Amino acid sequence: MVEKGYLALVLHAHLPYIRHPESEQYIEEKWLFEAITETYLPLLQVFEGLHEDQVPFRLTMSLTPTLLSMLSDPLLQGRYSAYIENLIQLAKKEIKRTADNEDLNDLASMYYKKFLHMQDSFETIYQRNVINGFRRMQDLGYLELITCSATHAFLPYVKTEMALRAQIENAVKVHYQHLGRAPRGIWLPECGYKAELDPILKEFGLEYFFTETDGLMHADPKPTYDVYAPVVTPTGIAAFARDAESSKQVWSSMEGYPGDFDYREYYRDIGYDLDYDYIKPHLHKSGVRLNTGIKYHRITGNAHQKELYHPDWARDTAARHAGNFMFNREQQIEFASSYMNRKPIIVASYDAELFGHWWYEGPMWLDFLCRKIHYDQNTIKLKAPIDYLEEYPENEVAALSMSSWGRGGYGEVWLGQNNEWIYRHLHQAEHRMIELANRFPNPTDLEKRALNQAVRELLLAQSSDWAFIMDAQTMVEYAIKRTKNHIGRFKEIYDALIHQRINAAWLTELERRNAIFPAVDYKTFTSRQAPSAPAPHAPSKLKVLVLSWEFPPMMVGGLSRHVFDLTRKMVELGFEIHVLTSHVDGYPAYEQNQGVHVHRIQTFQSNEIDFMGWIFQLNLAMIDYGKQLINNYGPFDLIHAHDWLVSQSAKTLKHQFQLPLVSTIHATEHGRNQGIHTDIQRKIHHLEWQLTYESYRVIGCSPYMEREICDVFQLPADKLDIIPNGVDPGLTRIEHSDPSIRAHFALPHEKIVFFVGRIVREKGVQILLDCVPNILRACPDAKFVIGGKGPMLEELKWKAIEMGIQDKVMFTGFISDETRNQLLHWASATVFPSLYEPFGIVALEAMAAGAPVIVSDVGGMADIVEHGVDGLKVYPGDHASLTTQIIACLQDEQKAQEMKENALNKVEQYYLWERIAEQTVSVYFNVLKEAQRPLLESYVEAAAARS
Repeated sequence: MVEKGYLALVLHAHLPYIRHPESEQYIEEKWLFEAITETYLPLLQVFEGLHEDQVPFRLTMSLTPTLLSMLSDPLLQGRYSAYIENLIQLAKKEIKRTADNEDLNDLASMYYKKFLHMQDSFETIYQRNVINGFRRMQDLGYLELITCSATHAFLPYVKTEMALRAQIENAVKVHYQHLGRAPRGIWLPECGYKAELDPILKEFGLEYFFTETDGLMHADPKPTYDVYAPVVTPTGIAAFARDAESSKQVWSSMEGYPGDFDYREYYRDIGYDLDYDYIKPHLHKSGVRLNTGIKYHRITGNAHQKELYHPDWARDTAARHAGNFMFNREQQIEFASSYMNRKPIIVASYDAELFGHWWYEGPMWLDFLCRKIHYDQNTIKLKAPIDYLEEYPENEVAALSMSSWGRGGYGEVWLGQNNEWIYRHLHQAEHRMIELANRFPNPTDLEKRALNQAVRELLLAQSSDWAFIMDAQTMVEYAIKRTKNHIGRFKEIYDALIHQRINAAWLTELERRNAIFPAVDYKTFTSRQAPSAPAPHAPSKLKVLVLSWEFPPMMVGGLSRHVFDLTRKMVELGFEIHVLTSHVDGYPAYEQNQGVHVHRIQTFQSNEIDFMGWIFQLNLAMIDYGKQLINNYGPFDLIHAHDWLVSQSAKTLKHQFQLPLVSTIHATEHGRNQGIHTDIQRKIHHLEWQLTYESYRVIGCSPYMEREICDVFQLPADKLDIIPNGVDPGLTRIEHSDPSIRAHFALPHEKIVFFVGRIVREKGVQILLDCVPNILRACPDAKFVIGGKGPMLEELKWKAIEMGIQDKVMFTGFISDETRNQLLHWASATVFPSLYEPFGIVALEAMAAGAPVIVSDVGGMADIVEHGVDGLKVYPGDHASLTTQIIACLQDEQKAQEMKENALNKVEQYYLWERIAEQTVSVYFNVLKEAQRPLLESYVEAAAARS
């Protein structure tokens, strides 16, 4: 029987970076040693036992960069070796001391055997590096290991984009260094989230994170499936919310399992119970009484008197609690699956150190749970969140609210009366680090070491652990000392760099004390804002100002990709390109992307105005920004505008600075609507006409568009250049075919007919659906996969149900590039039955991917495809024509293969971006020649010299 839903067990393993090579007097290092003995090694023992017994399990576990750094540190490994040997000697003494008490003696023997086993695992099996055990479980497929921020900073209170980036960048580096793989997910420290994190997570390849329940339930819009499915942020990062019910059953001090009277009592330890002179040789070097880990009592009840611990009772209770936990999750899955159109997933997330350290029987409980899920039921299955995303790549988009799993659900734990003082110092240090990075673009070796150490001190000061400890009022003195020390050292480094008085010996000592993040790079803090001072204008470079309302990551249609691919190729040809585009939340106002200067401009007003009003505001903002850019960073030689949305700013900047204007018309309002029918359409039509009128040259993307532009705008033919869209085959090809992706969409014997694009009327998907029944009669093995989103999506889904073809038609919604490329590889036919198509970039991408294409004989696609040679054409809107050609493609595989090969040859000969960029350069040269721009001659000479 197939399971109805999934359980994602998530363990967050973290300890703050505590390493004191200068002294062994710091008892805080013991936190790590206790966690190794009581949590990490016992968990690995459970995992190895499940593996040996061939019990399949799948868990997610975060190993924070600070924890990885400590576990791999030879100094701390050596100190732990001495720590476990000391426990063994203490347990041996306890066996002798308790010889007259059989019950106590059995417990002492239990600890002695446990410590011996831990020592053998640590020294022999894992060669003193516990990470080896987790990496083995990862490589066997049992663990999905994810990262956390570099020093577990509470990210909502990190002020600057550069500091956020440094936390994530160094986390990914450390993870890869120790685990051999880049992490795909991240545990945000304290589940602390703010929207500014999204683009940074995306930049470093992170696909998902975890959030507190409230963060998801207060999202806009509220998720349809509550916490039983992830949502995707507007930037494209998936967010999984932890389940409150499963959390309470394990965490709660009042209702949770760890409070059962049969379990071991954490707060009764022989380190406090026994005579001081007897226990002193086994205490910390400071001599203070501390927990040893040897505890003889069970919880018993709420009274102070505690009875002896019975391991067999605890084991039976752990088994019963595992069964109860599983039963409750089954009930949740049954309920959630009753109203969901997908399998629900329950995210049960906990601090890893709960298991074994605070709750001694926790690893045992986890072992029972995994075995019971495998043997005793078939409703739920253990699954990692990344596996769920691969099964369900399309998820609801929602904007999450700022949240955390701390008290109150926000950030009061880390910003209260006991710790608020730290942030003015942390924020000042962030800004000073940015200042240093900008001030030292080319440092000496000594300066570079100092700059990198400054980053380390700042990151370590940002650890959320210090603020948490101050709030909890536990080890307050140590937390304050650590915060002040790191901030103080940062300030010392700052002053030394500013005043050019770095002491090499002093710096070496700082590096020795905080030997973390060996690959740290201070340049992460370099400001990404556009320089305000004029830059030297190299006479060998043409400088072009490109105006486009959309640019990655904003990708509404094909225009964004076109502008990105063209501008990056223009940079390779020696141009200096500045793109003015619209602001995207979470992305920097200025950045360099593959050499292209990208300026994202915030509109003056953005709320509660319609699209036309917003476009008007965008043009005003572009004009204002463009004036400052040209005055401060000019001169520019040419403006290139893309489509009507930037026509007003293009016209204004052209006249104010006497710059020649080139425009590319990607589509027309007349063509999209088969005429001009409304006032808004007339306004857009006028702006399109105005842009073509103001331009020195107009570029169209196909002979079809040439005819349309000339007819619709009465444009003289000699003012128009036809340059097709390009394609980068590397973006559509795959390194290896993945049968598992294919299996998600079709059965092994089924032939995939694939459409990808916007689900709008002019793309003709409704025509394709009408043809499906007749195609299936001739080719019953056909499977239709419709990829993309749009306003007609739900309507077409219902249409497929009404036609009774829903089992043969899959609507994927949003589809990732990787999945799209795999489907293009596996497709027996790709179909693009457009009613209007200025060019048809999707068909070109399919040809570049080596897929057979069937297109409407309309617009630009009619110019790309030669019927029967490199693809098949159908009459637009003609059901019989489309049906016939799809059947022909599916039934004649040899002919389809020939067309695929011819199509690929055509792409490489005519449609690569290198060729498109060269044709655009020719247009620029003609414009500059007509405008008699003085830079042209020097540029041509320089280009000839380079060639």
